Amino acid sequence: MEVALTAMLVLTRRTNQSIVIGEDVVITVVEIRGEQVRLGISAPRHVSVYREEVLEQIRDQNRRAAELSGDDTALLPRRAAEGAHNAQR
Repeated sequence: MEVALTAMLVLTRRTNQSIVIGEDVVITVVEIRGEQVRLGISAPRHVSVYREEVLEQIRDQNRRAAELSGDDTALLPRRAAEGAHNAQR
C-alpha cells in the first residue's frame, strides 16, 4: 500500500540538533560531510525504520513471494519450499 504525500516539511538542522516525530521518534544530525548527512534515529522497537530504497526492495520481494503458486514452491531453496508446504497445511 503506497501512501500519497501531499506536502513536505523542510527543516534546517546543524550537527547535534534534532527533530521529534510524534512523541517517541527523535532524529538527530550526527555528522555532515560534503553532500552526506549521517542521521541517528531513536525510536521504540515496534517502529520500523528503513532506508527508502531498502523498503522498496522488501516490498518488491514480498509482492513476488505472494504471487507464487503451490507449484512454484519447487523453485525455492529446499528449506523455504518445506516451510511453504507446511504453511499450506
